[in-house]
Amino acid sequence: MTLPQAARPRLVDFHCHLDLYPDHVALIRECDRERVATLAVTTTPKAWPRNRDLAQASTHVRVALGLHPQLVAEREAELPLFERYLGEARYIGEVGLDAGPRFYRSFEAQERVFARVLAACAEHGDKILTLHSVRAVAKVLGHLDRALPPDRGQVILHWFTGTVAEARRASDRGCYFSINSEMLRSPKHRQLVAGLPPDRLLTETDGPFVTAEGLPVRPRAVAQTVAELAKLRGETEEIMGLRIVSNLRALLRAAT
Repeated sequence: MTLPQAARPRLVDFHCHLDLYPDHVALIRECDRERVATLAVTTTPKAWPRNRDLAQASTHVRVALGLHPQLVAEREAELPLFERYLGEARYIGEVGLDAGPRFYRSFEAQERVFARVLAACAEHGDKILTLHSVRAVAKVLGHLDRALPPDRGQVILHWFTGTVAEARRASDRGCYFSINSEMLRSPKHRQLVAGLPPDRLLTETDGPFVTAEGLPVRPRAVAQTVAELAKLRGETEEIMGLRIVSNLRALLRAAT
C-alpha cells in the first residue's frame, strides 16, 4: 500500500519527551504538520495512558511505554503497571541503565527492573526499545545478550556515548543508534558517529533536555542534525534525510 504524501515522514525524531513540553497537544499537531515521525517516550508507566490517548489520532507521533532508570529508586513499584500496559505498547522507552554518580546508588534496582523489562519484551517478541545507557553500555549489552535475542525485539541506543568497541558490539547484534545535536558538539563523539554503520542511523532530539539558543529543541530541529550528519559523513542533506527515513522503515519492518 502506498501512503499518501501527507502521511509519509520527512524527518525522524526517535526520542523526544513530548509530555514535558508545556504545549504538548500543539506539539503533536506540529509533528503531523511538519511530517516528523516522532517517538514520544515516557518516564513512568503512569504517564502512558494520557500520552497514548493524546497521540491516538496522530499520523506521525507514536508513544513509548517507559520506566526511566533515573526514576527507578522512586518508581520501581510501578513495574507491575508497566507489565500490565506492555501488551498494548509496540514501543518501549525510556528504559535502560544509568551508572552516573547521581544514580549509581540505585544501580542494583535498575538492573533488576531492566532485566524484567527485557524478559517481558522477549516474551512478546514484537517490541521496539529505545535504551538509556549512561556509563553503562557494556552492562546494557550484557543484559540484552542474556534476555532479548535479536529476533525477539529491535533495539535503539539513544544518545550513545560508549566506546568504538562497544559500538561495534552493539551494531553486530543489530542495534540502531539515535543521534542528537548535542552528541555532535563533541569531537570525540563526532568521530564515533562518523564510524557508525550508515544503515543503523536514526535521529532524535531528546527534547526538552537538549536546547538551542536557550530554548528546548522541538522535533522539527532534527533537520539540523540531518544537515550536520550529512556534512560529517560527506553526503548531501537530501541523501542523509532519505537514509534516516529508510532506516526507520527497515526498523519497523524488522519488528513485525
